[in-house]
Order: sequence, then C-alpha cells, then structure tokens
Amino acid sequence: MSNRTQSLTVVGAGLVGSLLSTVLAKLGFDVDIFERRVDMRKETISAGRSINLAMSVRGLYSLQKLGIHEEILKKAIAMPGRIIHPISGKTSFQAYGQSEAECIYSISRAELNKTLMTIAEETQKVKIHFQEKLTQVDFEGRKLKFQNDKTKKETEVHYNQVFGTDGSSSVLRHALRDQFGHEESESILSHGYKELHMAPMFQGNFKMEKHGLHIWPRGSYMLIALPNCDGSFTCTLFLFNTGPLSFESLTTPEKVEAFFKEQFPDVIPLIPDYIDQFFHNPTGQMVTVKTYPWNHKEDIVLLGDAAHAIVPFFGQGMNCGFEDVAVLSEMIEKIKNQEVPWKSIFDEFSASRKPNGDAIADLAVDNFVEMRDRVADKKFLLAKEVEKLLEKRFPEEYVSRYRLVSFTRVPYRIALDAGKRQDKILSSLCEGISSAGDVDFVRAYELIKKEIAPLLKNARTS
Repeated sequence: MSNRTQSLTVVGAGLVGSLLSTVLAKLGFDVDIFERRVDMRKETISAGRSINLAMSVRGLYSLQKLGIHEEILKKAIAMPGRIIHPISGKTSFQAYGQSEAECIYSISRAELNKTLMTIAEETQKVKIHFQEKLTQVDFEGRKLKFQNDKTKKETEVHYNQVFGTDGSSSVLRHALRDQFGHEESESILSHGYKELHMAPMFQGNFKMEKHGLHIWPRGSYMLIALPNCDGSFTCTLFLFNTGPLSFESLTTPEKVEAFFKEQFPDVIPLIPDYIDQFFHNPTGQMVTVKTYPWNHKEDIVLLGDAAHAIVPFFGQGMNCGFEDVAVLSEMIEKIKNQEVPWKSIFDEFSASRKPNGDAIADLAVDNFVEMRDRVADKKFLLAKEVEKLLEKRFPEEYVSRYRLVSFTRVPYRIALDAGKRQDKILSSLCEGISSAGDVDFVRAYELIKKEIAPLLKNARTS
C-alpha cells in the first residue's frame, strides 16, 4: 500500500491545523483532526477574544497554492496603511507600502477558521473530531489519549505521525518538554488586551474610514481598530495588566469614563456602550513562546502557535503559521511518490523554521513599541519620510523592514537583521536635518550598498 494512503493525526483544528490538513489531504493522505473546542460553525462563540487578523503575503501564498485565496479575500477588507488618531482628533494616514497594492487584509479569525474547516472536510479525506481534549501522550506506544468534553468518554488513538497545531498552550509541546527535555520559554507580556465592538451605522455603513488600521497611540498603551465586512470595527485596548494606569486600576465605571474622556474622546460617540463592554468583555493575556526542537524523531512535529506563539503587533502570527504549512508541504512535495522520510523532513523543518520563528517574535514585540509610541514621534516620522524616499530612489537595494515582513517572503531572520541595519542608517542620515528632502542621497547610497544590498541580494523569495 502506498504510504500516501496512510492516516495522519493533527491535534488542533484552528487556522493552521485546518489549513495543514487540507494540504496533507491534497498530497494524498487521510487526516484525523482532534479539536478541543465545539464546532464553531454550529455554536455561537462568545465575543471578546478574537483580535482580528491582518493577512499579508506570507499567509496569502499558502492560500494561493491551494487556489482558495480569492474565496478567502471576499471575506476581507484591504488596509493600505495606518490611520493615526492623536488626542487632538485630527487623523493622519501612514501608508504601509509604495502603492495601494501593498496592503494587508483585515479578516475575522472566526470566519476564516470556519471556512478553512469546511474546505478541509470537502476534500473527503479529512475528519474533524470535536470536543476531544488531549490528556496524555504515550511516545513509546505511539498513542494519544483524548477525553470528550461532553461525554467524558476517553479514547486512545494510535498514530503514525502527529502534527501539533494545538496553540500557545500546546499539550504536545509540554509533553516534549517534560519527557525529552525540549527547550521551552513562555514569556507573558506585561500588557493585556480587551476588545470593544464598534457597531456599524444604519444599513451597515462604517463609522470611520474602512480601508485602514486605526491606531490611537498613547505612549505606553494604545487602542486599535480593524474593519469588518458588516460595517463594524473590532477595537482592542492594549494596557498594562497592573500598575497606576492598568486594567487592574480601572475598577469602576467612573474611572473608565474618565480614562476614555482624557485619552480617547473621539471614541466615546463611536462606541456609546464602551463602559458596559469594558466590564463585560474579558481581559486577555499575550504570550511569546519559543521552543526547540520542534519535532521528536519521525513521530511529532509542531507548527504555528504551538511552536512559536507571538504577540499580535506585527500581524504575523497567522501568516507565520501558514508559512510553516507552505514550507513543510514543499518539503513533502519533493518526495513525489516515494516513501516519505518523516524524520529527515521534520528535522530539516524544525532547524530551518526555528530562527525565523524567533525572529518574528522579536519583531512583533518591537512593533508594539512602534505602534503605541513611535508613530506619534517627530523623529520617527522624519525617519519614515526619509525611508520612503530611499525606497523610491533605490528600489532594488532598499526595502523597509515592514515591507520585507509583510509584502515579501524574505525569511524573518533576514528582515530582522535588515531592520537593525536600516535603523542605524536612518539615524545617521537624519542627524542635522529637519526635512526628508535634505537627506544626503550620495551618502545614503553608499551606506545601503555596504549594509543592506548584500544581505538582501540572495534572500529574495518573492
């Protein structure tokens, strides 16, 4: 029997697990997915923890390979840049790329997940088992034990290969840590988040410009808003968990009202019930997960948040997870119809993706500082104006860190390195000037040719 008819096991039917299962099915495998949650297509999921997704080139690439990107983009809204809301109320627009074609897409996590689960099942080779909680991993016996959340019935599943896509609190990752000593770190961000829903106007009209990621930067904290196709916005407040001004300190309606009147006065008429939502919606935590290796022999491999959970400030969590799927699938595709050497593929995948997972984790934390603080800083804005000029004048040699991450498939580790070098170049070029037009382009080109061009020359993948 061809190994392409063997059954594979996926733990977790989230975004990455559902997409991965479709890819594996297209490669000829039968797939069983075990998902702890209920089927969200049949049950109403409580609001307050979604954090809309920002899809970009890396995520779209995996969807394009399956020919489903057009279907997905029908549920998304293009965002070509940031719309900044200062306390004064006068907004400004900061483009992400060199043209409107370079944009990210706002999409509902829940709607995308529902669509990907349905697409997986339509292959007729994927079966999703809902409300099955993984409770035990027997590596020696190659067995997984699940308990049904509804019936409490326990089931043992014998596996061939297991793909762990069970999120930032991955049971599989913890089992690898506990039984084999795999490296693991889980860093909880000092900030938490709380979502607020901005309802649409009459007949589904938007209360703000829909083609943009709205940001209210306030130094150590911020509010953001992403558009939804029904005319609403999903708003997210990022604030310290503890301290003088924090979720812990905002304990009464009066304190929340005073906080919003002082810091977000233009939001109050847009979300009239913001105080009720503040106390009704949960406060979420954000964690950065790093681990290594991502696999154990030919038995188990981790992908997505199970391997590299990151904070959401570069909009790359889903995109990185989808890129995991693309990289792994391309490794399997090279084998053609021969027996798949799972151990060598898992080893190579783990070693090649680990540096990129760590890099985007660091980039995401840094982008949080940029979004909440630097986007309103005059020196930062001058540097960004200079950077735009450099990109236009030297398009082959200079690509900004943001564009490398969001609009190319250059490895994250290269984008991180390039970004550090670019910061030094921009800092040097901005010394002693007050206008971007005063920059010394001859000197700029010399610095770019020396520091940036060699790094990017052999790194472009799109």
